[in-house]
Amino acid sequence: MDIALKAAALRAGRDLDGAPAEEILAWAVDRFGSDLVIAASMAEAVLVDMVSRMRSDIPVVFIDTGYHFAETLGTRDAVDQVYKLPLISVTPQLTVAGQDAVYGERLYESDPNACCRMRKIRPLDRALTPYRAWAAGSRRSETDTRRELPVVGWDERRGKVKIHPLAAWTDEDVNAYVKEHDVLVNPLLSDGYDSVGCWPCTQRGSGREGRWAGLSKTECGIH
Repeated sequence: MDIALKAAALRAGRDLDGAPAEEILAWAVDRFGSDLVIAASMAEAVLVDMVSRMRSDIPVVFIDTGYHFAETLGTRDAVDQVYKLPLISVTPQLTVAGQDAVYGERLYESDPNACCRMRKIRPLDRALTPYRAWAAGSRRSETDTRRELPVVGWDERRGKVKIHPLAAWTDEDVNAYVKEHDVLVNPLLSDGYDSVGCWPCTQRGSGREGRWAGLSKTECGIH
């Protein structure tokens, strides 16, 4: 573990708490440059749009789980065309068919944590390996488990700096930025989906209630 880097991240988290999202992201871009990567779920492209206004060489990573809605993949392709940042689509080691053959069909029903681990967490871990810091669009208002989300923190498991420029944003803040900058948005968000994940585990619903409906699970484990 890089003790000095962890200390710097925790210090930045204190110093930047309450700062505008652009200032938080600018700190990360200035501090890490192309050693920073943006993780994007392709629900909306707010963070991608924001970083594209600062530098053109910050990579964006998207986890193609094999279970995404067509609309999500279409949003990914549109983001690639519009923002011109290096886009990395990372896939699990097993295809969906391969996973079915080894672990049984519909693993997302029998063991959703194992499914997320193989199709989301491990691919992201591989994709993040070359970088010292990563940023995501997670917000405190999304779930109870994110209420204490720092704007800059330390990803203990991966040994990297983790940045959440939008941590303090509300839905209204996101919508205002989308409108002001004409940001690309997944069309599913206009079709009753407030949170978009893999199609077998996502239903129309308010907030994240449409994810893993009927289960106590609220997070895939990435964050």
